[in-house]
Amino acid sequence: MNDSSTITLSAQAVEVNLAFLRKHLHASTKISAVIKANAYGHGIEQVAPLFEAQGINHFSVFDYHEAVRTSLCLKSPATIMIMGWVSEENLENAMLQGFEFFVFSLDRLNQAAQLAKKLDVKACIHLEVETGMNRSGLNKEELEEALDCIDRYRDRFEVKGLCSHMAGPESVSNYLRIQEQLEKYKQLYGLLKNRHIKPAYRHIANSAGAFVYPEAQLDLVRIGIMLYGFWSSTEVFIHYVRAKMNKQDPLQRLLRWSSKVMSVKEVAEGEFVGYGLSYLAQRPLITALVPVGYSMGYNRSLGNKGRVLINGYRCGVIGTVNMNMIIVDVTNVSEVMVGDEVVIIGKQGELEIKVSAFSNISNELNYEVLAHLSESINRIVE
Repeated sequence: MNDSSTITLSAQAVEVNLAFLRKHLHASTKISAVIKANAYGHGIEQVAPLFEAQGINHFSVFDYHEAVRTSLCLKSPATIMIMGWVSEENLENAMLQGFEFFVFSLDRLNQAAQLAKKLDVKACIHLEVETGMNRSGLNKEELEEALDCIDRYRDRFEVKGLCSHMAGPESVSNYLRIQEQLEKYKQLYGLLKNRHIKPAYRHIANSAGAFVYPEAQLDLVRIGIMLYGFWSSTEVFIHYVRAKMNKQDPLQRLLRWSSKVMSVKEVAEGEFVGYGLSYLAQRPLITALVPVGYSMGYNRSLGNKGRVLINGYRCGVIGTVNMNMIIVDVTNVSEVMVGDEVVIIGKQGELEIKVSAFSNISNELNYEVLAHLSESINRIVE
């Protein structure tokens, strides 16, 4: 564990965000908490128990190893749904542990059928159908073939869901495409009804889809970014607040990332700072070295652009971002000392560094900034 910086997670923010989500979802719609990519950089082992404490018992992950990590950190049995990668070697283990998984190809379905027969268990599957995303999923002909297979092995399959993925509901520019997807999903669901196969959950919506297209909430919604206090896009936030008197953001960020000043140094006018020639001191400077770099998720593009908070002041990152360090100009901050707190993301006093500040400078999405936070960073809950 790397203790040069700390990510602090707010249990209260989880409670606030889930209360808000439940208020705006249909009462009958179940929330599946998406905790892929190490819970969007927040930490599976820290975040999953926080969601569980608020009544969440359905979790969505990308791969088998995330499923295992999730199962090991929960106190009570829960549904864990693998939306993506399961190697052939791990599919057997996934089935034995009762993990649910997406079936997006006939090969995976046939493999699951043979393993279920061998292990004398039922494969808990979600049939993923292609509705217009053109990424993964069974088309109409493949779905019909899949249903034939399920008919042949009725005692070896439990169809937990029929699912798809909306292609960009966070942008109004995709409105017509989304409508076409929803219509195609209904048609494909009709094929299951004709075969008298009733999945436990119909699901197609993520965070943006659930809010912009309430009709897409169906039986279950896969909520990711909003659980962590972020809107999928500015458009989704505007869609929500446009008819509201109160225009304040109702979501609370879970994450605060902080470090400490490692050393303080004087730099003479006319000297270059850091690697290469990217920053020339135009006056005598006082700099602070902070033990955070691109190996931890502080993007190299933030060199000479990034900002941090030290002693209640907003300070600029100067020079190039190193693998494990950044250099900060603290000339205008009085009495900076080794050990002083450095806020990289979050609040210090009245000031705040938002994840969006990274996005605006580095051209990364909020999702990217969060997902790039190293798993080695120390994480605590308060």
